[in-house]
Amino acid sequence: RNAPAGVWARGDLAGGYRACLWSRLASRVILHLEDVPAGSADGMLEATRALPWEDHIPVEGRFRVTFQGRNDEIRNTQFGAQKVKDGIVDRFRDMSAKRPSVDAAQPDVTVSARLNRGTLSLGIDLSGDSLHRRGYRIDKGQAPLRESLAAALLIRAGWPGIAADGGDFYDPMCGSGTLVIEAAMMACDMAPGRKRERWGFEGWQGHDPELWLSLRQEAERRAHEGRQRKLPAIVGHDQDSRVIATAWRNIQRAGLEGVVHVECQAIGNWHPEGEVAGHGLLLTNPPYGERLSEKKELAGLYQSLGSLALGYFRGWRLGVFTGAPEFGKSIGLRSYRKYKLFNGKLPAQLLLFEVSPDNAMTPRNPLEAGEVRPRIANPERAAMLANRLRKNRKTIGQWARRQGIDCYRLYDADMPEFAMAIDIYDGRIHVQEYAAPKTVDEKAAAERLSEALAVIPDALETDPQAIVCKQRQRQTGLNQYEKQDASGEFFTVQEHGCLLRVNLKDYLDTGLFLDHRPVRHWIQQHSGGKRFLNLFCYTGAATVHAVAGGATRSLSLDMSKTYVNWARENLALNQADPERHRVEQADCLEWLG
Repeated sequence: RNAPAGVWARGDLAGGYRACLWSRLASRVILHLEDVPAGSADGMLEATRALPWEDHIPVEGRFRVTFQGRNDEIRNTQFGAQKVKDGIVDRFRDMSAKRPSVDAAQPDVTVSARLNRGTLSLGIDLSGDSLHRRGYRIDKGQAPLRESLAAALLIRAGWPGIAADGGDFYDPMCGSGTLVIEAAMMACDMAPGRKRERWGFEGWQGHDPELWLSLRQEAERRAHEGRQRKLPAIVGHDQDSRVIATAWRNIQRAGLEGVVHVECQAIGNWHPEGEVAGHGLLLTNPPYGERLSEKKELAGLYQSLGSLALGYFRGWRLGVFTGAPEFGKSIGLRSYRKYKLFNGKLPAQLLLFEVSPDNAMTPRNPLEAGEVRPRIANPERAAMLANRLRKNRKTIGQWARRQGIDCYRLYDADMPEFAMAIDIYDGRIHVQEYAAPKTVDEKAAAERLSEALAVIPDALETDPQAIVCKQRQRQTGLNQYEKQDASGEFFTVQEHGCLLRVNLKDYLDTGLFLDHRPVRHWIQQHSGGKRFLNLFCYTGAATVHAVAGGATRSLSLDMSKTYVNWARENLALNQADPERHRVEQADCLEWLG
């Protein structure tokens, strides 16, 4: 069953071991023990204390607690972790004088604690270290791609099916070799965890060493048989000889000598010596270009990538994972699919293309497309804005963290020269420029917007890619809901313990009216045991707060199918019972009549 940031599954111990050994995408495998009430810190401690921890942690062993989440009572993860630790230790003290010790560095058992509003989910982390640490990558390139993310890119690009059909793989900017190694492990049927030396279950009381050994032996047998079959050509190039040396060491540690070939070669200088296979996958992760001077070079790099693909890899699939998706137009091919992902904290996209002359288009440089670009024309004026943003961030940001709020308005035309609103959405920046009156010169207004975009990343310590800029005009009626874009980029934020989906790009409004927050909080505080009716419900945020506050039933109505679906998703995200909390599409005035 899919859940926010994870998947729930039922199975036996062998299934849990297999998930640890074979999952290419998971970061952790948690053995769920119990959901306990966490309405208060003391209540959470006592509920934790009641669980049979002696069945899981050796009495003279070492353990640690990883804690995620917060609510109105528990606003600090360290405080939450301490309460769980105290509950576990108290359980052992109730039984005997002995108790396990706390060791954050080398524990025998890691206890996972995840807080969602008033419920704490407790479990045993079977994986130990994050599963993306396969054991083959000790040396890293300048910007290493996490192994689990590399595997996700390969799966999204269809590599398992392409490899099964005899297709080859090529990464022209392979860096330290993560993509080529993960591609080879899939083709060879190698378990991604076979080289790991330490697991989170080895010190756990429920561990079955014989069962684990049999599964390890099965994985080794499958890897050996996979090496014997006819394998695709898997090749990586990079212009940096140092990272190629690193890639070779990683390949050797992964046991893939003879399966993966890498060499030092610049993308614009390489030409295949023989005939290229009729189909395959060309997947790469180009540099992102954080500085403007670097971005100017990116258009040429992406154009070279497109020329390489059309010149030698017709019939192949091309995948480009990039933090600068606007340069995808420089490739000269029409993308048939885009996936929104994150590379660490950086938003990124996987662009997929079918390499064919039928999909060719004229390459375009986004830096020459007339878009608003950051530029400081008046340093003194720009410095004043930067100082104001830093001051607001310090005061308002601290208040928001205390309140458990991810989204808030940081700036609302505080300075007449910069007539815009700047909102924070869990680290992302939403800039809305108010339409300038006719008395203001359009060129001057554009100049100030460019200055604002230039100072915001430094003043707010954020990546420029995390900024969404819109021109906002005073709207009436349905205009405020009209679609502006089609990114489909949703993400989840938190407000007073409620989870809400927002979209910064596709509409003038984001799905969450920040100025309605006090009303939503009041509803949450006063809805216990009551029925709740939400007319013109929009995305249902008020209903979510009512449910969180203990409303027994609710009905939310809106004319828009888009927002009815959005409201249902918000309620599902907060695990509301759809039978008791209904959302329906209807004309509210007709319904009242």
